[in-house]
Amino acid sequence: MSDEPRKLRSSAWFGGAGKNAFMHRSWMKNEGLPPDVFDGRPVIGICNTWSELTPCNAHLRELAERVKRGVYEAGGLPLEFPVMSLGESNMRPTAMLFRNLAAMDVEESIRSNPVDGVILMVGCDKTTPALMMGAASCDLPAIVVSGGPMLNGNFRGKPIGSGTHVWKFYEDVKAGRMSVDDFLAAEQGQSRSAGSCMTMGTASTMASMAEALGIAMPDNAAIPAVDSRRQILAQEAGRRIVGMVRDDIRMSKILTREAFENAIRVNGAIGGSTNAVIHLIAVARRLGIDLSLDDWDRLGRSVPTIVDLMPSGRFLMEDFYYAGGLRAVMRVLAEAGLLHTDAASVAGPTIGEIVADAPNYNGEVIRGFEDALTPEGGIAVLRGNLAPGGAVIKPSAATPALMQHRGPAVVFETIEHYYARIDDPDLEIDENSVMVLKNCGPKGYPGMAEVGNMPLPAKLLKRGVTDMVRISDARMSGTAYGTVVLHTAPEAAAGGPLALVRDGDMIELDVAGRRLHLEVDEAELAARRAAWKPPEHADINGYQKLYVEHVLQADEGCDFDFLTGKREAGIPRHSH
Repeated sequence: MSDEPRKLRSSAWFGGAGKNAFMHRSWMKNEGLPPDVFDGRPVIGICNTWSELTPCNAHLRELAERVKRGVYEAGGLPLEFPVMSLGESNMRPTAMLFRNLAAMDVEESIRSNPVDGVILMVGCDKTTPALMMGAASCDLPAIVVSGGPMLNGNFRGKPIGSGTHVWKFYEDVKAGRMSVDDFLAAEQGQSRSAGSCMTMGTASTMASMAEALGIAMPDNAAIPAVDSRRQILAQEAGRRIVGMVRDDIRMSKILTREAFENAIRVNGAIGGSTNAVIHLIAVARRLGIDLSLDDWDRLGRSVPTIVDLMPSGRFLMEDFYYAGGLRAVMRVLAEAGLLHTDAASVAGPTIGEIVADAPNYNGEVIRGFEDALTPEGGIAVLRGNLAPGGAVIKPSAATPALMQHRGPAVVFETIEHYYARIDDPDLEIDENSVMVLKNCGPKGYPGMAEVGNMPLPAKLLKRGVTDMVRISDARMSGTAYGTVVLHTAPEAAAGGPLALVRDGDMIELDVAGRRLHLEVDEAELAARRAAWKPPEHADINGYQKLYVEHVLQADEGCDFDFLTGKREAGIPRHSH
């Protein structure tokens, strides 16, 4: 720490003997705060997404108390404040619609209040990027504290994974392999404790991304929510943020281009969610870092998936933690020369120092490169006349035999059209068909819902078909699996080529060649384009209208066009 005390941002509210300082301190004292807490100690905002409507985050209220202990121990003043909580399990039409709204809430809550640094309490998947985006726009010292995954699911003596087994069991019911009673009996076994999904879904992926970026403490990704070590981590984060404020270690000093490159490679190694692509691009661009789909493909292409977790593999997050967690994975990458080991971390040591001696206690869960789950993990970025702005696929969750495929399109104009049509016995569809879903992108849904992993038709499931090529401008849950092409840009609702696809059109997928091609000649496409009309949003108003008018495409992070670029918190004008 520096010898000279640094002037704190909060002193603009609480410092001195003037009228404004008198009022700010006086009102705060009605909470029972003693006079000496305003003696120039750092004020730490605890930005909490606790909500009983967000089951994954319902324990964050108690975890925040551990953060407060740490802040007090280090000589700071913790002040907790709520922000909009985004729970994918309950929110309709999709929590992604509100990610940018929550980010605005976070940014303006930090900017307008007397805080010198923030702890970001996150869990369910959209809360992590939303809080990181909002805090990045203020660029104060910050640490992410995730709520942690649930205990492993268990149903009749066998492990089951949240999300992943929902899709599997549902298809088993449609195929007649599982009864509805058994399906319903699995509910409680899937969700056995507080915490977020215990598969490598988007929640666990984004917790891992925070740790890989260095913006979270070591082991943030994997400690189970109900493990006492999660409480210790929270308390240590509370201690550490005070030191970061005194040393002026802002987010921009941690979240550098090198940090994002580390995170992209870690995402490949863990078989992380495709949603991380959108979220990390959005966070990076808040800091003025032009992260792109090309970066994702270039950096992740050579990284094998070495973590054997659902949905790509067999195990769950509790197993991952006991095996050594993310540090063990990052050590493998570092020793292969695939990490910027000199990247900074909020913990103090560099990333290289943190992972240098990380043990691996289970070589089945965390493998070496020589025994990788998938030789080329990462996120594959596809381009072609069907996706000029790019589309993504997760190779580790796909069927190898379908990674190069050519077949006729079966088109669903909307998700409602899909539900109405998919189990029609007269639908012309077989395992060679390519299912195409339109108008589910950022503007089209709106909000880009997790519907891209369209369940297969019952008649094919009953024949034993387990996977088909699926293409859409939607997202899918990080807990889902299959040969699913997502985030096709530009989306159909914005006039992208996806809008022009018709039943029977031949589509070629070539993941190795990074190609997604619609076999329709340019003259025919031009004629279809001339006849195309954008979807009407007559029933959309309020925030959704703002969203549709200002949201960027998936390849740009789905942020609002007026929120990208560097800003800082500054000192707002006083009101008295």
